[in-house]
Amino acid sequence: MTWPGPPLSPADAPTASLDATEWMRRQLFDRRIVMVTGSLDDRCATEVGAALMSLDAAGDGPVELQIDSAEGTVDAGLAVMDVIDLLGVPVHAWCTGRAEGPAVGVLTVSHRRTASPHARIRLTEPQVAFAGDARSLEQLAAEHLRRWSAFCARMAEVTGPPVDVVRADAAHGRFFSAAEAVAYGLVDDVAAPDARIARLPGRPLGFNPR
Repeated sequence: MTWPGPPLSPADAPTASLDATEWMRRQLFDRRIVMVTGSLDDRCATEVGAALMSLDAAGDGPVELQIDSAEGTVDAGLAVMDVIDLLGVPVHAWCTGRAEGPAVGVLTVSHRRTASPHARIRLTEPQVAFAGDARSLEQLAAEHLRRWSAFCARMAEVTGPPVDVVRADAAHGRFFSAAEAVAYGLVDDVAAPDARIARLPGRPLGFNPR
């Protein structure tokens, strides 16, 4: 990755008390960038939600949300989606690799949605496992169905296809190319092949065509 602006000073480099991953996360946070990577589980949702709310309180500029997530839970997806809905600043989501399952909801409800040319986007039902007696299993299954219905309804609200279509496509694990995702309403546009990382007015880091 190439940083916009002047090179980082030695004082900005990782130290023995700050590992490279945490150092990178802080550098991105300072540029109002939050990443959703790996499994979108409860821990990830908590960290992403806290980062988004912190950046909302820290300034009025847009936040860039970079997504590369292939699995997760409905509860975690809904949690991040709720945070995005309640923020006072716009969220610009960019699918940099994969958005599958709950991550598609996070991508879709963002205020501006961009996919890389070779992004992999897939609507799919998250896998769940329950444990307990028969009554508990029935209650857990009913609650999961209610949450999943809410997830699909929110998706349908912002994409255009009826909720039954969204639910059916998720049940079949439908894949979308970047162009197909635009047509379906999952994203607004596809990043230009020659896009480069650059400083934009009012936005520390983003796409800018050459």
